[in-house]
Amino acid sequence: MPSSTRSRRTRTAATLLTTALAAALLGGAPALAAPGAAPGAPPGTTTGAAPTAAPADGRHPVEVFGEDGGISRALVPGGSPYTAGSRAQGVAPMQDDGDVTALVRNGDTATKLDVVVIGDGYTAQEQEKFRSDAAEKWREITAVEPYATYRNLFNVWAVSAVSPESGVSGDPDQTTVRHTALGSYFWCDGVERLLCVDEKAVERYAAKAPKADLVIVVANSTKYGGAGYNDVKSPLGYEGIATVAGGNAKSGQIAVHETGHSLGKLADEYAYDGQGTYQGAEPAEANISTLTADRMRAQGTKWSRWLGRTSPDGGTVGAYEGGGYYPTGLYRPTENSIMRSLGREFNLPGREAMIAGFYRHATPLTSPVPTSTRLTTASRLTVDLPVPGTLLRWFLDGRELPGQRGRTAPDLAALHPGGPRSRPHLLTAVATDPTPAVADPALREHLTGSLSWLVTR
Repeated sequence: MPSSTRSRRTRTAATLLTTALAAALLGGAPALAAPGAAPGAPPGTTTGAAPTAAPADGRHPVEVFGEDGGISRALVPGGSPYTAGSRAQGVAPMQDDGDVTALVRNGDTATKLDVVVIGDGYTAQEQEKFRSDAAEKWREITAVEPYATYRNLFNVWAVSAVSPESGVSGDPDQTTVRHTALGSYFWCDGVERLLCVDEKAVERYAAKAPKADLVIVVANSTKYGGAGYNDVKSPLGYEGIATVAGGNAKSGQIAVHETGHSLGKLADEYAYDGQGTYQGAEPAEANISTLTADRMRAQGTKWSRWLGRTSPDGGTVGAYEGGGYYPTGLYRPTENSIMRSLGREFNLPGREAMIAGFYRHATPLTSPVPTSTRLTTASRLTVDLPVPGTLLRWFLDGRELPGQRGRTAPDLAALHPGGPRSRPHLLTAVATDPTPAVADPALREHLTGSLSWLVTR
């Protein structure tokens, strides 16, 4: 973390502590606290130590994103004192909200990765603005690889959380308080650009969408900021929450980095001064390791298949010391990917992990014709290949049909199945994504999908 950031947070913490002591001496605190001094909120972090576990008071670590692209961590509460309807301030939530709009609809939820975007700080009259901001954030995300290539694997659902007040707390300054559906507020943990939310409120609105594999909160603000809640595991299925400012053109990178955790299962590649040397076991994440490049190559593990290759984030894949919050003892694949600082690309191991993450939720082959449909040689069958370059093969009773290879609308009349007219035959389509961006054989298994139908003459 830059020294200027540490000193700024130290001054903020000192100010909050002085305010708290003064309030105690005067006999109480004001009924509505300003952002950063919320009742029960922790003071600003003043050291470079990386919080790794939730303390006993229910706070947990989130990621903080600086305007310079730097990333750090802070401990924050799971709730917010600015949520409309909370007991702390009594502002009633809006009724009859939670409408869901499909911003992107590429297919059935069972075959796609479903992204839920929830607005906060948008009044009933600003819901069209929310949907416009949400669509723009998705455009920012899908401008980055591998999202750009794999965008057709996604559905995007916009959930309209109607707030009684426009904007969010902490914008434009620390004294601004607004009551909103999700309680979003800047100056969380005493950090101006840290945009926190009420996690339970997020859960309630995410449940309104058809499915939630990934959740992004878009706040009605032009102020740069956001947060990465990468330890959230919801019963709905999503892991992690990214918060971003809807009107800020740079905030989309926050969501891209956060999905590196939730979808790619990637570790952070930045480190903290004074954190010491890592002395634990080999990490499970694909992009940090205790091994040097030579040891990795000899053992054929981690990103050994990418060593020496030019990476899209710049430079050559190797083993660069410092990552996973530790300056020594852990290595990362490249000098500076998006898992280390914003404004960058995923490195080759990271891009591989992201694609594998996409396919944990989505499939490379779909069809508008249900597999329960009994076909005849006079039927019309079509399949869809959402990813460009996907290879498609057809099989009848396990025997490949070379003449049908690559055809998304096979000629069923040319099948000529043998035997009695009423005898069913098994027609199978097999699609494989041949991308060279996935080199690990274990991950490549997820890049093939198949569908089968019974067909008679």
